Amino acid sequence: MTSEIKTSKSLNMVALVLFSTIFLSGVTTTLHAQALGWEGETGVFVTPLAYTASAEGQKIHPVVAYHYFNAGSVVGDFHEASITVGIGKRLEFGYTHEFHAFGNDPNLSYLWQNGLQIFHGKANLIPEDYKHKKWVPAISAGFMARTNVRNVGNYEAVEGGGMHPFSSGKSNGDIYLVASKIVPTKIPIVLNAGVRGTNAMLWGMGGNAPDFQARGFAALAFVFKLRNGGSVVFGTEAAQQPHHPLNFPTLNIPTTLTYCMRITPSSKHKLNFDFGVAQLAGNVAPGVNLRARHQIGTQISYGF
Repeated sequence: MTSEIKTSKSLNMVALVLFSTIFLSGVTTTLHAQALGWEGETGVFVTPLAYTASAEGQKIHPVVAYHYFNAGSVVGDFHEASITVGIGKRLEFGYTHEFHAFGNDPNLSYLWQNGLQIFHGKANLIPEDYKHKKWVPAISAGFMARTNVRNVGNYEAVEGGGMHPFSSGKSNGDIYLVASKIVPTKIPIVLNAGVRGTNAMLWGMGGNAPDFQARGFAALAFVFKLRNGGSVVFGTEAAQQPHHPLNFPTLNIPTTLTYCMRITPSSKHKLNFDFGVAQLAGNVAPGVNLRARHQIGTQISYGF
């Protein structure tokens, strides 16, 4: 057990240095415009930012992205295609479709079924540095709505095994309030924190939670500027999860931790590459290991 803990810590450090990726805004409006998170909203790896998908001089600004996440041999792989549209400087709406490829564990993988749909929106309530007060963070409110979620406790089987042929899954969602602030030091620092009300487990990847709960999240990132106007952002975040999935009261799901990095090759192009490592869930009950402790995700996004 001691060696496993040491190995885990070493992997965490390697992940932070080598693989980290943040879907995070930088220090300019241009970077804000395509900083998409896992579900398609302007955000970090798995949690939202207070910024919106806006672009200087554009009333309508669409951003498209492809996301991939390897959730391990038990859960399987997830692929997402998303489009997010910024309206003016203070609104965004988007749609994401999540596709799922099955894992290969004979005892557990069947609990993760086909993909789901995600609808989201956000409104910036208070812009950053409001009324020229440099200490004021950007503050926004938003929502996530997921449909046809058929994972874990949402799974419906027929007699003899297999997915219920007429099941359309369940719905779940989040409502959240988030504050983001860029501290303009020599190496700019991005601070982000918020609270969400949710009845989703692991953003729908773990199905539904038994009830609606308040869960906190936070992120910290450092922005390194490149000579050609691009940037590299290193960061980490934490997101509390509901403790138990629906219909599985003995499973304990820990707080999600991510280590992440975002690369913007040049300020002249609205193209971004993101990489990240997430700690989702390992031993969630005696004899139950979901093998999703150091899972790699990546994304490519482009703003028009």
